[in-house]
Amino acid sequence: MGELDRPVVVDLPLRGEWTVERTPAERIPSHGTDVFGQRYAYDLIRVDDRPGLHVHPAGTLRWVVLGGRTRDCYGWGQPVHAAAGGEVVAALDGVGERRRIHVVRESWIALRNARAYGRGRPPLDTGRLAGNHVIIRTGDVYALYAHLVPGSVAVVAGQDVAAGDEIGEVGHTGNSTAPHLHFHLMDAADPVHARGIPCAFAHYLVQRDRDGPWEPVESGIPHRHDRIRSPSSSS
Repeated sequence: MGELDRPVVVDLPLRGEWTVERTPAERIPSHGTDVFGQRYAYDLIRVDDRPGLHVHPAGTLRWVVLGGRTRDCYGWGQPVHAAAGGEVVAALDGVGERRRIHVVRESWIALRNARAYGRGRPPLDTGRLAGNHVIIRTGDVYALYAHLVPGSVAVVAGQDVAAGDEIGEVGHTGNSTAPHLHFHLMDAADPVHARGIPCAFAHYLVQRDRDGPWEPVESGIPHRHDRIRSPSSSS
């Protein structure tokens, strides 16, 4: 039986249309490492209709050479919703966000951190990696929502939330190359010591080809570059 045969099923934590950039359907570990409980993690970004993955209105050359303002990225500031009800066990806010994005700089920072933490040093720092984040416990499963906008975290530790409650906004804090939501499930509250848990999304629509139809999916694990949205989303 494969690793993804019996995933924990939760709701999609975003509304509107999103593109899957990293997924366990593509490879395991999805981010190339088991560190931080992210063996089965997802990265979800918002892009426009141009060929490729354009997260910002700038043209390709301008984006590569000059970058752009963080808040102008399509996904920045979009609401993040609890994928399942439960108790908030951690809620970190106040991690700063770089106001501008430059592809080379962001990639270098991410690579530097990945190499350092892959070797087990320096000591893992949840805020440095996840930025502003929320961890919610549902039974024995813990969901991590990472890279949230400073000042957007809408819950506190010890608070009970229901599935669908807004808990923050998509941002660019921590080990991030552009505004996106990093989401994964794990078996402990502390990501430093947790192991990842396979995750599927209960109900969503998927568009696998840019001009293709939107198809309903139940308890699915989307593939890389799939466009997905909640059935309740209007766009």
